[in-house]
Order: sequence, then structure tokens, then C-alpha cells
Amino acid sequence: MHISALYHFPVKSLQGHRGESLTLDRFGAVGDRRWMLVDSDNQFVTQRRLRTMARLRATATGAGVSIRNENGDTIEVSRPDGSAPLRQVRVWRDTCTARDAGNSAAEWLSEQLQTPVRLVAMGSEYRRPLPPPRGGIQVGFADGAPLLLIGQASLDDLNGRLEEPVSMLRFRPNLVIEGSKPFAEDDWRLIRIHTAGGPLELEGTHPCSRCAIPGLDPDTGQPTKEPLRTLARYRRGEDGQVYFGQNLAPRLSDPAGATVKLGDQVEVE
Repeated sequence: MHISALYHFPVKSLQGHRGESLTLDRFGAVGDRRWMLVDSDNQFVTQRRLRTMARLRATATGAGVSIRNENGDTIEVSRPDGSAPLRQVRVWRDTCTARDAGNSAAEWLSEQLQTPVRLVAMGSEYRRPLPPPRGGIQVGFADGAPLLLIGQASLDDLNGRLEEPVSMLRFRPNLVIEGSKPFAEDDWRLIRIHTAGGPLELEGTHPCSRCAIPGLDPDTGQPTKEPLRTLARYRRGEDGQVYFGQNLAPRLSDPAGATVKLGDQVEVE
């Protein structure tokens, strides 16, 4: 088995991009979901509420993040420094401290989405530990774990049941593995990636239950019946949730500097 695709999503729930490498730190993949939109109550905002977020593409830059709309209009946002206002923001049940990215970004994004939003970023004071027993592991603005993995064979299996195939972008993973059987990742508890710097061990924390976002076109945000309708027929758990993919956390509390690249070999337990 080997790594066949890597994805970054710099701003939570905006479009992301594929890459050739993925470097880790204690929050997950560097440059992945380090920015987020919040509403006037400092609650996180995603495509579940604002489908037009799918029309904005975010790219991490050396200075911060670049966000482009479908017409090619772009705003460059610098990473907030230590003087930027602090905000207590909510991500699901978690409250964490983030840095406000300024009025220019807020005004541009609010105009694009036709609703008041603000852009926030993780600063040096940011903390968001996973629930016990993994309280030593931190996570950025991702929903429930630092990383998400999907086997290419799982998507192939799903597409074999659909009239029109869907892309991996529907499911927004960080890592895609090729060479496994469909849905083998459901049972993986340890993923060992043989990087150029040595073995990197990732722990499977829990299968990924899917919300409505895979039912939205990843480029337009338009709702579609598939693939969730088909997934619900054969991927529904006893709790009624539909599952696709495996959430991961680094075994080390701070794997800073470990870099995964396309083609890296993978072993599992």
C-alpha cells in the first residue's frame, strides 16, 4: 500500500487543493484547517449553513492564505500577529481562542457570501485537545481529529454503485491510500507510513461519520441526492450514522517535521 493523494484545506469548509507532500505538527497537517469562518456569535460556519462557501478556493501562502472566488477575484490575508484581537470561537462543543484576521478579510468574505462572517486563525495560544483518553493530542479547526484518511478502493467501490462517479473531494480527506481492499480502513488501528525521515505512526481514532457536505457539489455547493443516498444503503452503522473514512491522530504528541509524500509506503495493524 502507498500514499496516492494528499489534500490541504487551509480554510475550514472552503475549497482546498492537492499537494505532493504533507508536513505534520501537533495540530495535524501544517496549513490544513488553520483558518475558519465564524458568525456574529463566534460560532463556526461551514457549507452546512452556507453552500456558497464551496465557490471559494483557499491556498496556503508563506504569509498566510489566499482566497479566490469563481471569477478569479482574490484576497491575500496575512497571518494575524500577536497584536490581533482574540476571539473565543466555537467548533462544535469546543470553545477555543483564535486570532481575528481583520476587517478587510471580513468585509470581502461577507460580500462574497452575502452574510456577515469573520475570518479567524490559529495563534500561538490556540489549544483544542481531543477528548480523553487522547487529551495529549491537539486538533486544529477540523471537525473531530487531526487527519482524515480514505482508501482509494473505498471510493472505487462507491463509484461502482453510482450512475455518475463522484470525486474524492466530496469527502475532504488529507490522505488517500491505494492498494487496500474497500473499507479496510474501518479496522485500522495503527497506520505506519515510511517517510524519508523514518516511520511515522498514526492512530486510527474513530470512523468518520458523514454529514451533509458529501451531498454537495464540491465546486458549486449545489445539493445532490448522491452519494449519500447510496452510501446509506450499505454504510449505515448501528447508531444510524453513515460512515466513510477513518479519523487519525499522530502517535506522538508533537510530530513536528514529519513529512508524508506521494508514493510513501504504508503498513497497517
